Amino acid sequence: MRMASLLSSLLLAFSLLFSTSVSAIRPVHKQTYFEGLLPNGNFEVEPKPSEISKTKLKGKYSLPKWEIDGFVEYISGGPQPGGIYFPVAHGVHAVRLGNEASISQTMKLKKGSLYALTFAASRTCAQEEVLRVSAGAQTGELPLQTLYDSYGGDVYAFGFLARNVTVTVKFRNPGVQEDPACGPLIDAVAIKEFFPVLPTRDNLVRNHDFEYGPHRLINSSNGVLLPPKQEDATSPLPGWIIESLKAVKFIDAKHFNVPSGLSAVELVAGRESAIAQVIRTVPGKAYILTFLIGDAKNGCHGDMLVEAFAGTSTVKVSHKSIGKGGVSNGTLRFTATTYRTRITFFSSHYHTKINDIGSLCGPVLDNVKVTHAA
Repeated sequence: MRMASLLSSLLLAFSLLFSTSVSAIRPVHKQTYFEGLLPNGNFEVEPKPSEISKTKLKGKYSLPKWEIDGFVEYISGGPQPGGIYFPVAHGVHAVRLGNEASISQTMKLKKGSLYALTFAASRTCAQEEVLRVSAGAQTGELPLQTLYDSYGGDVYAFGFLARNVTVTVKFRNPGVQEDPACGPLIDAVAIKEFFPVLPTRDNLVRNHDFEYGPHRLINSSNGVLLPPKQEDATSPLPGWIIESLKAVKFIDAKHFNVPSGLSAVELVAGRESAIAQVIRTVPGKAYILTFLIGDAKNGCHGDMLVEAFAGTSTVKVSHKSIGKGGVSNGTLRFTATTYRTRITFFSSHYHTKINDIGSLCGPVLDNVKVTHAA
């Protein structure tokens, strides 16, 4: 018994020693970004006094955690010289990009993974302004001429595929304006990693209820705009294509009326705001498309009408909104003619909020399903 007890003790000690040794030599990997603000993504870590003159940043690395190029200003929200007011909706500080100026940050990501940047951006002058966003070799341009919210502080998302382990994210003002200080204002930047989304046995639509979407800034209550012309391979709303001329809005149940679950999309720009998905089908087989529409309980009012297409079939679903929430059901039976069928949704009418005619809004789409017809 003593011998057995001694042997047991020796084995336990050896096991502990071995596990400790393995743990000690096991390499420690730095965590990659999954979801949240970039380092100094809200620009609240201020530059050193020696690296700023009034509002102009001096030096390539004067903005902590960022690299700057050109005329970049470090802005505090509120009244500015000359009677201008800059709303910094998601913090205290922001940056403004002058003519052909940029800020960038290089980060380690997972090669082959899909990511989405979420950032707050707005124009600062009464002229056409464009913000060019790039992540590695992928680039997109956001026209900031359209204000979706009259109070400013629009939040956008930009999707991209990490083609390398190291990716440089850059925000650039490509314009040349009369006033070199004019340019887009950026006041928060976050990132989120996505995993592949797949259809289920009882629903051919991926991410059918829009529960999987871009990061929401904590202090933002106005939803996230998904820019136009986003392909499904790099869309900030996995599975879906933003194929319209204007953005659609990703909204959450915390701040809006959502027909089902925690998230939905709002078609904020009428026929210029469309969302689509290509699903796998069998030619000659019959299917049923169902979906929910409603209003976001955000003061959007009027006779709403959503048009849905599945291949060559179409249906129009109306919804009478008084801006206080409500849901209507849509159904479309169709027969597939190819192995790929595109389903598309857009709003037939344009809407603004009853108490703020400068803010665009529209019907909410949620819980999209395609099943085999009985």
